[in-house]
Amino acid sequence: MGGERDGASVPDEEWDRFLRESVTGVADAPREPSARAREVAGRLREQPGRPEAWRTHTLPRRGRRKGWYVVGLVASAVLLAVALAPSQVGGLVGIGGSDARPLAAETGNPDQAPPAEPALRPTLDEPFKGSPAARWASGSAGITVPVAKATGWMSAGQVGRALEQSRAFLVSSSLDREVLRGVRPDKAITLINPHQQDTQAYLKASFRTPSEENDPLLLFSRFRASEVRLVGDVVKTRGRLTYGEGKRGALQVTADVTFVYPVTRAAAGSDEVVRTIVRREVVMSWDNPAKVITEPGTFSLVSYKLDMTNGGCGGPTGFLTPAFGQDRDTAEVGGEVDPYDRSTPLKGSGQGADDDGCRTATRS
Repeated sequence: MGGERDGASVPDEEWDRFLRESVTGVADAPREPSARAREVAGRLREQPGRPEAWRTHTLPRRGRRKGWYVVGLVASAVLLAVALAPSQVGGLVGIGGSDARPLAAETGNPDQAPPAEPALRPTLDEPFKGSPAARWASGSAGITVPVAKATGWMSAGQVGRALEQSRAFLVSSSLDREVLRGVRPDKAITLINPHQQDTQAYLKASFRTPSEENDPLLLFSRFRASEVRLVGDVVKTRGRLTYGEGKRGALQVTADVTFVYPVTRAAAGSDEVVRTIVRREVVMSWDNPAKVITEPGTFSLVSYKLDMTNGGCGGPTGFLTPAFGQDRDTAEVGGEVDPYDRSTPLKGSGQGADDDGCRTATRS
């Protein structure tokens, strides 16, 4: 009998019984089919055009029944998981939706925009649904910090600390929960050289009387808490820091990061979720105190640029003002831009930028 078992198929009824018993804890493997069953299975295999079902398997050789029990149990567990939570299992076994695996950190200039995503409406439970940002890292984890090497007047250790402080500025200015609720970003401001007079004048004016020239949004992300609230605890980010030697031997750090903020109206019961997408490029100079008047642990601002989607196209208010409902149809005008495309240089507005005005996002 042992020599005749290779290639025989387990009848459907026998396999169904086996899977049921695997779930309930019965450990018997499929029994060897009878001669009649093997004859019927052989005729079925010879019928042309018969589809191959997932339950068609080659019977194991004698002595391997334990392995077949384990395979059957795993198969049963997968089927049960799919039945109970198909959306969660889909990301693991490729059932439904797009690939949800996280992207590797950005370490260089991308050569193309992220692929198109299914047109899915974001929800309070899944605020990044239908967005490339679903695969991005969260918070500071999405900001790549390069390996530190001695540069300009700084040793490798000093460069490493300056890079971490540069990222700390981005966290304090664009990710801090209180700042996002509209609080003045004092912690971030303390990292800016207090002796840089033009920058200090900009900071004072931008919070007192926001204008096109003095707009706090060029450096800081703020929503008016009475009108808008963040959805969940996660802001998706993607970008990186780069560095080189600047003027007078300074360490010049460039941050190019995109932030994706899911928001809804502040009113109780609001469930419409939209996304405000902000891409900033900030160039920071960590100056040699022997050549530039500065304070330890602070940098001088060289330039800053901003591109934002669904953040407001009216006069500057000092706050991001996303549009909801029918207002979104007329909120943005002008040329088109893909806010998730990081393969092109940031144009934006701000110090050192050519302001294109408002543009229409191709996706949000």
